[in-house]
Amino acid sequence: MAKTKTTVLALMIAPLFALSGGQLLAQTTEAPAEAPSEAPAEGEAPAVAADGASPDGLSMGTEVANGNGVGDTYVAATFEAWEQRCVRTETGIDPCQLYTLLKDGDGNSVAEFTMFSLPAGSEGPAVAGATFIAPLETLLTAGMTLQIDGGAPKAYPFTFCTQIGCVSRLGFTAEEVEQMKKGATATIVIVPFVAPDERVTLPVSLKGFTAGLAAVDASNAAADAAAAAAAPAEAPAANE
Repeated sequence: MAKTKTTVLALMIAPLFALSGGQLLAQTTEAPAEAPSEAPAEGEAPAVAADGASPDGLSMGTEVANGNGVGDTYVAATFEAWEQRCVRTETGIDPCQLYTLLKDGDGNSVAEFTMFSLPAGSEGPAVAGATFIAPLETLLTAGMTLQIDGGAPKAYPFTFCTQIGCVSRLGFTAEEVEQMKKGATATIVIVPFVAPDERVTLPVSLKGFTAGLAAVDASNAAADAAAAAAAPAEAPAANE
């Protein structure tokens, strides 16, 4: 069954999150200087503290979202080097994608790679799509290369950049997907902007890839069926 537009959009948007451990973005905050307190004029009531704080300056706290709302991402299952990450929907039958966090030789988190099958009957040779997110300091003109085991490497361009990094959108043929299922390791290479003569090599373990992709495909098929069942029936044509 072909994927619905809702499923495809969810899978395209879901990868665009910051790397685990805050490798791409860091945030610091400083407390503003406190203004000197002023005693109320005679006969006036004390000022009420803002932001839910009590008059004695104690914060009463604010509720924090628990991550279980529609549109939130969660890990449904783990397949060795890969995670099945899904996006919560109103139906409770959620579209998913296959995710792995890529690290350099020193064990530093560097990039993200997510993958999912394309809708049945899609135009073109690609049967699966992937999103690769590299750090902002990547040399975009050099693109990125992907090699599956000892096969010939292929080059892919970067499409756009956001605050979380620069994105390359990849397409895979049925043959390439089979190579990944049977393979042991893929290798991604990117070039740092500050050191254009150097290369950053990121190994991609393919352990668990086959089982993970099968689980993702099954989840997406169920999500498609649920979305189709919930969609209103099309109105008949005027001449029918």
